[in-house]
Amino acid sequence: MVLNSKVLGMVMFLLAIGSFGDGINAQTVSLKEQLSDNSQYTLGPGDILRITVFKHNDLSGDYRVDGTGNVSFPLVGNIMASGATVSQFQSILVEKLKAGFLVNPNVSIEVTNFRPFFILGEVNSPGNYPYQSSITVINAVALAGGFTNRADKGDITITRIVEGKEVKMQASLSQVVLPGDTIEVSQRLF
Repeated sequence: MVLNSKVLGMVMFLLAIGSFGDGINAQTVSLKEQLSDNSQYTLGPGDILRITVFKHNDLSGDYRVDGTGNVSFPLVGNIMASGATVSQFQSILVEKLKAGFLVNPNVSIEVTNFRPFFILGEVNSPGNYPYQSSITVINAVALAGGFTNRADKGDITITRIVEGKEVKMQASLSQVVLPGDTIEVSQRLF
């Protein structure tokens, strides 16, 4: 599924003024929210979480979401974190700790290190790079050594996992990049 930036912009405009009709379904609205709202960030492999269990320093610490999407937590074992928001994962952990281990556990979770983003195609140093808050496509290109002289600066695609599905969308240079995104800069024909 490829979203044109003009189409996404129109959806965002219609949502902003609140005048969309029955022609735009809830899935489109949900997709718009996922693509533009960092508060809907879902956890994935490579994220590092600081988990604090009040009055239990032995359980508190930094935990990595492993390659299978799990967090290995003392007492409860592996817990699937991939695809969950931080608040959803927090609720899951609290329920697991309540199930025979702690009475009324108080847990807080924050992401201390986001998974990297990837950039490939017509940049001088393709690869993965550490995520930085509010980084845009042009900032990502700069981290990757800039465009090659064959780059088509108007044909950039971002691949992102949204609600468990891979979504491809055309991106502008000012598009915000999220952790785990793959940016591809196409080659121009002339």
